[in-house]
Amino acid sequence: MIVLCVVAFAVALLAAGFIVRWVRGHAARYGAAMPQRFHFGHVPRLGGAAVLLGIAASWILGAAQAGWGDPGSLRLGHWVGWWLLALLPAALGGIAEDLVQRLSVLYRLALTGFSGLLAVGVAGITLPRLGLPWLDMVLELAPWLGWGIAVLAIAGLPHAFNLIDGYNGLAGMVALIVCLALAHVALQVGDRALAALLVSTAAATAGFLVWNYPRGLLFAGDGGAYVWGVVIALASLSLVQRNSDVSPWFPMLLLIYPVWETVFSIYRKAARGVSPGVADALHFHQLIYRRIVRSVFHDDESRRLLMRNNRTSPYLWGFTLLTVAPAVMFWNNTLVLMVFCAVFVISYVAAYLAIVRFKVPGWLRR
Repeated sequence: MIVLCVVAFAVALLAAGFIVRWVRGHAARYGAAMPQRFHFGHVPRLGGAAVLLGIAASWILGAAQAGWGDPGSLRLGHWVGWWLLALLPAALGGIAEDLVQRLSVLYRLALTGFSGLLAVGVAGITLPRLGLPWLDMVLELAPWLGWGIAVLAIAGLPHAFNLIDGYNGLAGMVALIVCLALAHVALQVGDRALAALLVSTAAATAGFLVWNYPRGLLFAGDGGAYVWGVVIALASLSLVQRNSDVSPWFPMLLLIYPVWETVFSIYRKAARGVSPGVADALHFHQLIYRRIVRSVFHDDESRRLLMRNNRTSPYLWGFTLLTVAPAVMFWNNTLVLMVFCAVFVISYVAAYLAIVRFKVPGWLRR
């Protein structure tokens, strides 16, 4: 497992460095007038390609090791290839959007949906239970509902990660934290194969973060968000599917921040009569950037923007850890996990309204 992590980190680090050094030309196409833009200059948005290469290299090596005697007892086999196959449509679609910026939201949603169909069709991914007896009985009688939920999760989570990908280190660190939390529980139940894929994904993400945080020399782009979303969705569903002790509400609590951010954004835009596919600058992390992170004392405008960018992400890292900690502690207790999900939703809405109404405590504006 350590070897796979080293390979994933090194490949992602070197690929990202190559992109930063040699593939900067496409960055000039990213419009300066876009509302979600919070940086100066032309920064490459192909970090997702580096993460994908790191993941692919480590996963293929792990599967190859199984044919050489499986020295790490990871039991990685041909099914890893099916995971990579399911990952490719969404990942390549996101990378293509980062290059040309002409793919519509519906087209990208179709690609992530196709990844979900491949995961269900060739990798056998499904959701066998929801942790509530009467719903579990429904899923047992109608397994196609589990397949549909799996497709929806794999299609939707990449876009949820894309929604929170606005500042240096934000989405990448959330993905790294979630991968390590999932790997921890996978090891708790003895699923070393799944843990190996997750820690190598975290290592590839760390290789990208070297270039992304704090200086922002490379962005993940849609490709990075889609890679993280698909891999984490596959791992979350597989962890529940393969291990009956794990509550299906464990990955839900782990991912409640990007999931609820997406749901709340759809509601917020629908209430204003705006299409959910239209970008704006009213997401939770953007409000923190504008109305909380203020104490930067540099005259140079570009440096001031970079410093405020960097100071925004730790607020959201802490917000994420508030859900990760109870999720890891109570990973097999459905009722407690559901309560924490409800607490997060209430806390998020209260915090959002406080920021909008300029009622943030002074000690937070530092």
